[in-house]
Amino acid sequence: MDKRVASAEAAVANLRDGMTILMGGFGLCGIPENLIEAVRHKGTKELTVVSNNEQLVLSGEMQVELNPQGTLAERIRAGGAGIPAFYTPTGYGTMVAEGKETRDFDGRHYILERALRGDFAFIKAWKGDRWGNLVYRKTTRNFNPLMATAADYVIAEVEELVEPGQLPPDQVHTPGIFVDAILQGAQYMKRIEKRTTRKATE
Repeated sequence: MDKRVASAEAAVANLRDGMTILMGGFGLCGIPENLIEAVRHKGTKELTVVSNNEQLVLSGEMQVELNPQGTLAERIRAGGAGIPAFYTPTGYGTMVAEGKETRDFDGRHYILERALRGDFAFIKAWKGDRWGNLVYRKTTRNFNPLMATAADYVIAEVEELVEPGQLPPDQVHTPGIFVDAILQGAQYMKRIEKRTTRKATE
């Protein structure tokens, strides 16, 4: 039951080229910084990363498949629930629908969207115990809980690792049954994705 790993580097040791990673976070809020850095150092290539972070897209450093945010969340939730696909009206008649099956239900048009699953999920939580139970803090409870259900191997990075029994059971957001490995991260930075400033008014 002890799911602790010594480091982020040890946690990603089995990550191979061409795999799919579900990357928790919303922009820069609740991102698994240490796991991302470990992958960068490992040099793994040709990864498919499912994420809600736009910085590399905006800079043209990666190719992107456009998904409305709610559709992205539902595709991940469906992947975790074992639902292979679903219909949604979101995006019908736009570039999002290009090349996808569409159907009419009761006079309204819908797009068929496939579920998303990953080989790995990198999750960031506020607190966790060695059994893998996780608690998120405020807005870091974004895509992280969904992604924890939708991957073959889930690695949780936490700010504080506590002993079993120290997390109140009714406050656990992700039960340890979904988590395969857990580590305590270090040196978290309060990053800013796009700095905006203005001159002081007199």
